[in-house]
Amino acid sequence: MELQKMNGHSRDDGFDAVEAIEENTEFLPHKAGAKKEVHFTDFEGKTSFGMSIFNLSNAIMGSGILGLAYAMANTGIVLFLILLLCIAILSAYSIHLLLKSAGVVGIRAYEQLGNRAFGHPGKVLAALIITMHNIGAMSSYLYIVKSELPLVIQAFLGKHENTGEWFLNGNYLIIIVSAAIILPLALMKQLGYLGYTSGFSLSCMVFFLISVVYKKFSLSCLYDPNNNTTAPHDKLLGFNRTDLTCDAKLFTINSEAAYTIPIIAFAFVCHPEVLPIYTELRNANKKRMQAVANISILAMFVMYLLTALFGYLTFYAAVEAELLHTYSRVDPLDVLILCVRLAVLVAVTLTVPVVLFPIRRALLQIFFPEKPFHWARHFVIAFCLIFVVNLLVIFVPSIKDIFGVIGATSAPSLIFILPAIFYIRIVPEDVEPLKSKPKIQAACFAALGFIFMIMSLSFIFIDWSTGKSGSIGGH
Repeated sequence: MELQKMNGHSRDDGFDAVEAIEENTEFLPHKAGAKKEVHFTDFEGKTSFGMSIFNLSNAIMGSGILGLAYAMANTGIVLFLILLLCIAILSAYSIHLLLKSAGVVGIRAYEQLGNRAFGHPGKVLAALIITMHNIGAMSSYLYIVKSELPLVIQAFLGKHENTGEWFLNGNYLIIIVSAAIILPLALMKQLGYLGYTSGFSLSCMVFFLISVVYKKFSLSCLYDPNNNTTAPHDKLLGFNRTDLTCDAKLFTINSEAAYTIPIIAFAFVCHPEVLPIYTELRNANKKRMQAVANISILAMFVMYLLTALFGYLTFYAAVEAELLHTYSRVDPLDVLILCVRLAVLVAVTLTVPVVLFPIRRALLQIFFPEKPFHWARHFVIAFCLIFVVNLLVIFVPSIKDIFGVIGATSAPSLIFILPAIFYIRIVPEDVEPLKSKPKIQAACFAALGFIFMIMSLSFIFIDWSTGKSGSIGGH
């Protein structure tokens, strides 16, 4: 009972047959006299329930929020709502599988779950997928900094065009931001302390949402032939539609609708961060962490829905793949939109260190599994990761297609495939037989991930072959 209390469990938690197994009990016991493996559950978490919600919400939130209004324009309001709700529920179920697997073996590291399920190859596979996905996410955030920060500085200086000064060069700016802000935050030892930056980052995105709602009611239909007070109709014809109307569509399908599911799925990827946040959670148990996940996903669901809805109802079929870019087409010097851009820049900049943590943990699990914490190793890994991402952002002119391939493979792997197969392999058959309902559901969940992966890659290859642009913000 004392051991259960140390891990945050009690008999009142209401665990089922799987959850009733203590997290500090292993199915593969050590030999007598062998050195005991150190688990993440051996450490007492210090992060509060609320701060954990901030951390996970900030991990969920990504650059994909800027493309959701565009996704709604390609599917219609009702179909978009159905897809958004389905992906949110599936993400919560995926976290449920992860937490049950972690509870069985007493491990709260994604890579170690892979090691327990499939040995060293499983550990390496999980680590590589996490690293690939999060490097792509970090790169997308820094691309926003590279493209948006010069425009913000330019506007605050009253310049109507880029005059070529070094402080208007996005390449220089991302190096400065990385060295002055991102690297110091990434050097923090515990993820929980980043909850304060996560809270501020989420506040910035709430401001973005409020501004989108306000602009819906302050801007008239921008392409009404009888409206002479706003942007002319011919200016908006260059956006992405020729069938511009002020009518909202409930259901619609077009050639760009194929990207809707990937956009939404990428926007909910947070799974590499779930187990580290679980490790830092105070009085941690599965029920408490599932509540953190459910509240975070619900909050992001509401935020995503409102942003997409009011962004779409402002521009209708003329909405751009990046919502902020659409506002700049209407009025490049709009003060409110400039402030929103600055808020988004702050949000994505503060998200980068949170995303960096699971990458470093994955690399440590592969190359230094038995090594104690060391500041030099901690610093070198963070510096190298930030350096590589900066190189990608600076020297690769367009990584849309690279991000597309990474997203089409890593997102379904992290959301669907890996949690499901880990659960099937880790939970013993004497507790849940292979033909039991939970394991059949998990197998179907993994199959859905493979279907999503093949479908997404097919769309990317079709896009390449036709030469059409499918530039849409990922997670």
